[in-house]
Amino acid sequence: MASRPPPRLVVRQHDDADPRRRLLWLALGWLVSLLLCGFIVSNLVRRTTPAAIDKRQTRELTEQNEALKQQVANLQRSQQVTDIATRALQGTMAEREEEINGLRADLGFYSRLVGSDAQRQGLKVQEIRLKPVADAHAWDISLSLTQNAKRGEEISGKVTLSVEGLRGDKVQRLEWPALGDAAQKDGLPFHFKYFQSLHATFVLPADFHPTRLLIKAQPDGDEATNRAAAWTEALSGDTTTQGNP
Repeated sequence: MASRPPPRLVVRQHDDADPRRRLLWLALGWLVSLLLCGFIVSNLVRRTTPAAIDKRQTRELTEQNEALKQQVANLQRSQQVTDIATRALQGTMAEREEEINGLRADLGFYSRLVGSDAQRQGLKVQEIRLKPVADAHAWDISLSLTQNAKRGEEISGKVTLSVEGLRGDKVQRLEWPALGDAAQKDGLPFHFKYFQSLHATFVLPADFHPTRLLIKAQPDGDEATNRAAAWTEALSGDTTTQGNP
């Protein structure tokens, strides 16, 4: 049996610097990777985060602005509706007030027409109203003539008017033939049983300042009825009366 050769012991020199180099490279690699990650993250944060925040804030502000605009528009529409409704209500109230005043005047008119003392009343110039027309010196006049309903008979005749006023420093009276239409120089005709409204237009001289109206209603075959009214009262329509001066 062959004998084995004896084992050989190989002795190698130990290098203490090799593990330290490996640790150094590992540490250096870890530091480089850490710095690289930090750089990448910092760059991403710097580039993307402000833009995202700005975009979100812009969107929120835009939404808030649109909401505020809508609220303002709603309030404006509501105010417009309120204003329109208020004007309509005021107009309706004014119309109703005018109707009530008209009804009151009519009630007074008919009450006087059929009143208990009406048997003693014949022809009357009940109301006088003046209104200026386009021409500064032209005027429309409306007259209401009445007689008591209990008389039960028709009456006819003519109405004339004259105007008193100042011309320069003198008092002057302008008669109907100088004021009215030549076709009605004899007066405005009337014919009624209970009441009648008459209308006419007349012109005053430019230098004439009127102060008073004088109305004369002349029935056929009977005594005339006279009525005087201040010019300002005739303009305001405040001339309804139960008697004639």
